[in-house]
Amino acid sequence: MRKTLLFWTLGTLLLATSAAAKPKEIKLSSPDGRIAVDFSLGQTLGYSVSLDGKTLVSDPAIALRLQDGTVLGQNPRLAKQKTREADETVEAPFQRNPQMRNHYNELDLKMKGGYGVIFRAYDNGVAYRFYTQMKDSIVIAAEDLNPTFPADCKSWLAYSTNPKKPMAMAFQNYFTEAPLSQADAQQLAFPPFAVEIGGAAKVVFAESDLEAYPGLFFRPQPGRHGVQGVFPGYPEKMGVYPGRVQDYVETAAENCIARCAGTRQFPWRVWAIAEEDTELPANNLVYLLASPSRVGDISWVKPGKVAWDWWNDWGLSGVDFKAGINTETYKYYIDFAARYGLEYIVLDEGWYNPRSGDMLTVIPGLDLEKVVAYGREKGVGVVLWTVFNVIDRQLEAACRKYSEMGVKGFKIDFLDRCDQPAVERLYRIAEATARHRLFVDYHGVFTPTGLQRTYPHILNFEGVFGQEEVKWEPVEKDIPRYDVTFPYLRMMCGPVDYTPGAMRNATKQDWRPMYYTPQSMGTRAHQAACYVVFDSPFTMLCDAPTEYEREPEYTKFIASIPTVFDETRILAGRMGESIVTARRKGSDWYVGALTNWDGRTLQVPLSFLPEGKTYEAEYLEDGINAGKRANDYKITRTGHVNSTGTATLKLASGGGAVLKLRAVE
Repeated sequence: MRKTLLFWTLGTLLLATSAAAKPKEIKLSSPDGRIAVDFSLGQTLGYSVSLDGKTLVSDPAIALRLQDGTVLGQNPRLAKQKTREADETVEAPFQRNPQMRNHYNELDLKMKGGYGVIFRAYDNGVAYRFYTQMKDSIVIAAEDLNPTFPADCKSWLAYSTNPKKPMAMAFQNYFTEAPLSQADAQQLAFPPFAVEIGGAAKVVFAESDLEAYPGLFFRPQPGRHGVQGVFPGYPEKMGVYPGRVQDYVETAAENCIARCAGTRQFPWRVWAIAEEDTELPANNLVYLLASPSRVGDISWVKPGKVAWDWWNDWGLSGVDFKAGINTETYKYYIDFAARYGLEYIVLDEGWYNPRSGDMLTVIPGLDLEKVVAYGREKGVGVVLWTVFNVIDRQLEAACRKYSEMGVKGFKIDFLDRCDQPAVERLYRIAEATARHRLFVDYHGVFTPTGLQRTYPHILNFEGVFGQEEVKWEPVEKDIPRYDVTFPYLRMMCGPVDYTPGAMRNATKQDWRPMYYTPQSMGTRAHQAACYVVFDSPFTMLCDAPTEYEREPEYTKFIASIPTVFDETRILAGRMGESIVTARRKGSDWYVGALTNWDGRTLQVPLSFLPEGKTYEAEYLEDGINAGKRANDYKITRTGHVNSTGTATLKLASGGGAVLKLRAVE
């Protein structure tokens, strides 16, 4: 990592000591001077954020409340302030861009009483975090954050899907788009969420560096044009669901959200700011604010595509053996993966008896060692599914056994919580798997908070309303619209285990949920474009190998799309309507376009290509009849193009397109 840190005194920093009745006023500006953070130190510690003088978000009283009654942030007394500018290049392996510029102005407000707050202002957002410097351990009873917005802004909120226990769920839901005045004050929403400040910008809230602390939820407060932060209590009593031996919080403390060391830093509260929607999918603040890597050598971490069994329900056809969780089925999956250049297969739920809670014992009928050895022979790695608390309970034994066997990684599922012990579980598993050189896909987990920077072998996260939802959700959940919404919000926080690749595709009129033979909402070309548009270093081909083998040209096309790239640009789009993404791998470019249920024709200038270079163009597009037959697509090669050209992409309802541009030497 190349770092250049310049310590300086901000020219725009103002400290005005006025009459005793007036609060102290302090100001911090972004490097380009357009974003300003104004602080108020009176009876409370407050701040407001503006862009070119227009207020975007304010919070008059942020605080940490300790269990002993101390309120850090109440009647704050400034002891010392320190400013600096940082401008560094951060290595970001397996992320949307492999290097990221980290340029900000920072203000550290150290208060009397053993605590302080750090604010950072970037050209595309603002973040703050509390820190404490106390000798003894502390108990956090609550954290105050009640941001408000200047008017009745349009909002995007993802509500909990569990009305009885709203903090216990998979953190998967579509975004409800409505004015804040119409938001449901009886429900909790989880990050990220967005508001649109009319005529100025969109702001998106997220968290970063969430370690040894609970994640947060938001309760809308329509009357004050804002939201209130709400945290899960520290678990007091745990229960167990017998089906997967998954633990859950039976009762939680009412006056305790975290038990902490007295000296520590707390999570970053992040406001990403964008004047154009296209600035959001590649906003890197969550990653940049996370703790640096704790893993040394990562040469053993290999991103890639994976043939998946669960979504298609082990749905092989035309074979001479009983398909299911057995040795013959997985050897077939390995043969398929090897034939099309896929790096992995995953053994999802069922390879051990989930009701036993014992992932060290493989079910009869499956010779796991034989499957792993066969995969090694074919150049295909094996990944094993498990439940968070199951692997946590057998952590060292499981990591040792399966690492020695040759397993490459784990897909870990059903955390369904974000209280402090649940967050600590993620870090504990990450540390152990890194020691044993096993990469991780965190499924059934909350929105990522930068953990992939701290532990780069964590290749993917769910926390997304992905492809698996079409097995049971109604068409009103509108997956095509979600597919052109979450890249601007959820994907800003980290990669997504969305699991695309459906080979059965349906129009809005024909689609219905089917568990054993599921189909996608939208077209086949839409599915292909997901591999370009979505950040996903470890991504599934969700359908059955025998379905792909019936259409080898299409399968070769999607299998050839890389999972990590050297550059990412968002060329066009609007949240909820469409998105066009260009990614470079070496000298080649891949362009992916997605639309909602509205068909559209997009003119995409190729000016992002380097001048003077020529490219061969290959299109995968919706077929002329995709409006009726969603699986209709075509692959065409159109000769040479260069940076002066324009690509015309015709997207059907729920459609998509992929353009491959291969450099001609």
